[in-house]
Order: sequence, then C-alpha cells, then structure tokens
Amino acid sequence: MIYAQIMAGGIGKRMGNTLLPKQFLMLGNKPMIVHTVEKFVLNDEFDLILVSAPEAWIEYTNEIFAKYNVSDERIRVIAGGAERNDTLQNAILFIEKTNGLHEEDVIVAHDAVRPFITKRIIDENIAALQEYKAVDTVVPAYDTIVQGNGKEVVNIPVRDEMFQGQTPQSFNIKTFQESYAKLSEEQKKVLSDSCKIVLLAGEKVGMVNGDHSNIKVTTPYDLKIANAIIDTGH
Repeated sequence: MIYAQIMAGGIGKRMGNTLLPKQFLMLGNKPMIVHTVEKFVLNDEFDLILVSAPEAWIEYTNEIFAKYNVSDERIRVIAGGAERNDTLQNAILFIEKTNGLHEEDVIVAHDAVRPFITKRIIDENIAALQEYKAVDTVVPAYDTIVQGNGKEVVNIPVRDEMFQGQTPQSFNIKTFQESYAKLSEEQKKVLSDSCKIVLLAGEKVGMVNGDHSNIKVTTPYDLKIANAIIDTGH
C-alpha cells in the first residue's frame, strides 16, 4: 500500500508569539495545513492520508478540516511525537495496527508547513520508490555551502555537488524500520533527518527534484513570503 503522512506534529517555536502552532496559521483564506492536505487528497494513489498533529490539537485539526470542507475517507488525524522520527514511527505504528505491515508498503512523508508541494513532486516520489528504498526531495544549492564550527571555516564543498533537502521524504516502511533499529540510542537522539537513517544503514537513497517554491514556512518572514505567493495566484 501507499501511505501519505502530513507531518504537523510541531508547535513552531521559531514562529514567535502566536496563539496557534504554525501549521494552523492562516495562509490566504484558509489555514496552512488545509492547503497542504488538499494537495495530497487530489492524489488517488494513496490508500490512507495520515495527518500527524500534536496530541492536544487533534480535535482542533478535525474541526479545521470540517470547517474548510476537507472531507476524504482516507484521512486519519493521529498523534505526532516529540521529534520528527518519533512522529514517523507513530504513523508506522498506526499503519501496523490498522492494516499490518507488508514488504511493499511505502510512506510519503511531507511537512505540513510546505503548502506549495506540487503533484509532480508527489508523483515522482512514488515512482522513485519502485527503484529505491528511500527517496529524498532536493533542490540544487545556489549559494556556496560553507562548513564551519561557528568560529572558523572548516571546509567549502564543491557547490555542484551540494543540494538542499526538502520534503517529501519517502520510504519503504520495513526498510526504514530495519534501519532505525540499527541506530544506537545516542544516534536516535541527534539524527533528525530520516533519509540519513537509511543511508547509514547502507541503503541507497534516490533523489527527486524539488522546487524552490516548495518552501518551508518556519518564521514570520517565511509566512509573509508564502502569503505573497498566494496573492500572486500560485
């Protein structure tokens, strides 16, 4: 089966003093999370669309979907986790309890605060999972990447080999579980990037071209840019 996961488990501390977690903030005429979920509802390939929200905000999430007519029998609002990989694990546990886990099961995990995800990116993630056990969505790094320790430059990698990660990140579920099980407890605490977990286990990770419009809304400035995109008729 093919599962979608909308990661809305955070509270958005970098957004500043807001009454709502950032995924519920208004973008144009509806909350950001609604824009994102609508993109996945349009795709018929998903068997379930899991929306991982903070546990205290699950009821509110369902209310938002009802208010903005986000109705699809595939949607399930479930609890997220303390960290990104905990949220992914919670989704996998829900899948296991609901449908069991099978060798061919895959999950396409996307940030709720990347509301400009395109059909092409989603389709190419699903297609790439036929060849790879894990897939990362990336865009070329236009600026030179400088590696440093906060005080001095340590390395300046070749820019043509550098990419910026976006989401979705997509996985064969069993491969992800097996890779995660190989991590030490220390690694589990510091590894926030799910694709790196699979990479460390020795699996190849495919790349799908993202889009520079597929921005992550993290700060008030990002929200202004996102609203400007909406105003131009994205």
